[in-house]
Amino acid sequence: MDKQTFWQLIETARADTAADPAAEGEADRDAVARRAAELLASRTEAEVLAAQQVLWDLLAESYRSPLWAAAYMINGGCSDDGFDYFRGWLLTQGRAVFDAALADPDSLAEHPAVRGAAAEGLVLEDEEALSIAWTAYESATGRELPSDSFTISYPPLDPAWDFDFDDEAELATRLPRLSSLFGES
Repeated sequence: MDKQTFWQLIETARADTAADPAAEGEADRDAVARRAAELLASRTEAEVLAAQQVLWDLLAESYRSPLWAAAYMINGGCSDDGFDYFRGWLLTQGRAVFDAALADPDSLAEHPAVRGAAAEGLVLEDEEALSIAWTAYESATGRELPSDSFTISYPPLDPAWDFDFDDEAELATRLPRLSSLFGES
């Protein structure tokens, strides 16, 4: 499985859950991850194992300070684990949203779920997305995914973004649309 196939899996899961009234769009944030795991479980064991590496490669690719600052603002704070779960949510939004957020995290201010989070005080996280391949492997084989089936190497964070994310003025300068949406300075 390559990135393109992984993203197709996510898009199919998104389409399937959008058509499912029980998922109710944003009301069930884990629906896309669950459906992606179901779809992945029908593939070969090798594809499931490869999907785990693709997922972690995408998480490493999205391990960026500007995105972390955006997640901090959107979720009213963001720990290490919280950033993982936010990026899990971001993965389930599909490739276009994911790529746009990496290119310009401030673009998330236009996303309907982010706007909803601002209006309703919601937290955007999807921990279940981090275990799509794990869940699929267990479902398909009855065994746990081998611990040596993937590697992850996070890049260093951008030192230019090494500031306190509670600094509302700095965030307003760097992420003006999100700052406006979340009522920051």
